[in-house]
Amino acid sequence: MVCGVKTLGQFIIEKQADFPYAKGELSRLLRDIGIAAKIVNREVNKAGLVDILGDVGTTNIQGEEQKKLDVYANEQFIAALTSGGECCIVATEEEDEIIHIESPVSQNAKYIVCIDPLDGSSNIDVNVAVGTIFSIYRRKSVEGLASLQDVLQKGTEQVAAGYVIYGSSTMLVYTTGKGVNGFTLDPSIGEFCLSHPQMKIPETGYIYSVNEGNYVHFPDGVKKYIKYCQVEDVSTKRPYTSRYIGSMVGDIHRNLIKGGIYIYPTTSRSPNGKLRLLYECNPMAFIIEQAGGKASTGFDRILDINPAELHQRVPVFIGSKNMVEKAEEMMLIYTEKPLSVEEKVESKLEDLGVVGGID
Repeated sequence: MVCGVKTLGQFIIEKQADFPYAKGELSRLLRDIGIAAKIVNREVNKAGLVDILGDVGTTNIQGEEQKKLDVYANEQFIAALTSGGECCIVATEEEDEIIHIESPVSQNAKYIVCIDPLDGSSNIDVNVAVGTIFSIYRRKSVEGLASLQDVLQKGTEQVAAGYVIYGSSTMLVYTTGKGVNGFTLDPSIGEFCLSHPQMKIPETGYIYSVNEGNYVHFPDGVKKYIKYCQVEDVSTKRPYTSRYIGSMVGDIHRNLIKGGIYIYPTTSRSPNGKLRLLYECNPMAFIIEQAGGKASTGFDRILDINPAELHQRVPVFIGSKNMVEKAEEMMLIYTEKPLSVEEKVESKLEDLGVVGGID
């Protein structure tokens, strides 16, 4: 890195004035996440040399086999957030329940962190990019122990979100609602340095990212959009290029820089979608919207969803604004919009003969 490059720590301190209610806690929390990311990066980089690959033999709450490095990353981020003292609850994809941090230094902590410690971990064995996704909220309750209700906030309530991609170089990309900035880890000094200031996703792109192996299980609107991407049309520079890594962080990071759309829809086997609202979709939606893009379920804005449960799953269409809007257009025409949680309850009550539904 050349002289004069700004480090993550310097940048965070400079931007602290963006938060009139903050007294440095959010800045310290972001630095804690950055430190844990460096530790995880070290282990990811040497994973092929040590006994840290392979399954632990347990499954997480999602029913997925846990890799050793998943567990290691989970432990490192929890440890960093516990010792930092700025976080009262950690909600992680790898744990069944929320984790209360009750250390002496955390008794007045104001923040909640939702985190996917190692996204795309099945790619580690074949040396393909993996990542960490995180989201930060302010607790709503003012007295007593923070609770699950403090975690179940809409994505619009996020005060910060980001991801770390462990690839050919390691980058940390984050937003606090004032644009998106990217920092590349310089291994010679052990610091994340500002390399991608004020990142903007192109309004349209020429890459679509979806697991076409599940094509037969997709809604008709997604099938129609894929066919649209594949049909030649000089005026719209189609056919588009298909690129799918199998790591949400990797696919969205590429599309953020080059332009494109990432789709993980509902399928006949996963009728609610597969990706998690709190750990993956909300933070990525916040980042992409701050970069000028769009994030949707195919019908509704991701950030407007009221979470009903900790490990809630949703479909996601995210990326360049024009591409997401075209996919939404296809969904509106060819796929029936699913009922919301509230609508399902209303329907059930009507079936039971309850007059008036719910308030």
